[in-house]
Amino acid sequence: MRQTGNDRASVTVHGFSPSGNCHKVKLLLEQLGRPYRWVETRSDQGATRTPEFLALNPNAKVPVLVRADGAVLTESNAMLCWLAEGSEYLPADAWERAQALSWMFFEQYSHEPYVAVARFICGWTPIDSPRRADLPKLRERAHAALAVMERHLSSHAWFTGAGYGIADIALFAYTAVAGEGGVPLDAYPHIRDWLARVRATPRFIGLPDNDADVRERLAASA
Repeated sequence: MRQTGNDRASVTVHGFSPSGNCHKVKLLLEQLGRPYRWVETRSDQGATRTPEFLALNPNAKVPVLVRADGAVLTESNAMLCWLAEGSEYLPADAWERAQALSWMFFEQYSHEPYVAVARFICGWTPIDSPRRADLPKLRERAHAALAVMERHLSSHAWFTGAGYGIADIALFAYTAVAGEGGVPLDAYPHIRDWLARVRATPRFIGLPDNDADVRERLAASA
């Protein structure tokens, strides 16, 4: 269900396309069929540290959403909640909505700090970076998060309730590329089936291909 109303008619999103957090927002916008302007912001090249960007988000992180009236929203999962309001992607029932939010909090606290950070270290830090010493622990915690997801998916099709929605979008982004951080999904058949269901949803778009230098570092980190 596409939203209407002047405050939701058009937005600008400052984001880094390879980022799962940024991709969440782009995916929902595409699936809602909403007009938006994407401003590619190379956080890997210092673009979030400029005075202009810091005026939008002093936390120096993407994504950042700007409404037509200039109001600013940060944090990807907050954007998903606002954008999905009144649509099929956010449950109307208060209990179901709370259940969806619980998975989104899980994603930010128990999933993203391990799955996403392992991927970042493998692809966006030098091969001799001291941060690579953290990879074994990050991968261990990532597998713990995936095990929780696998258990849920053994008896449920989705994370947002009876249907696909924003909790699925939130968890899909980095789970889909977990292998890039050395966290393979071979042991998680229910997760793999869920990923296929997400990819089959209307107007789905995937993460873009990584730059050549990123691909080289990922290959060297395998």
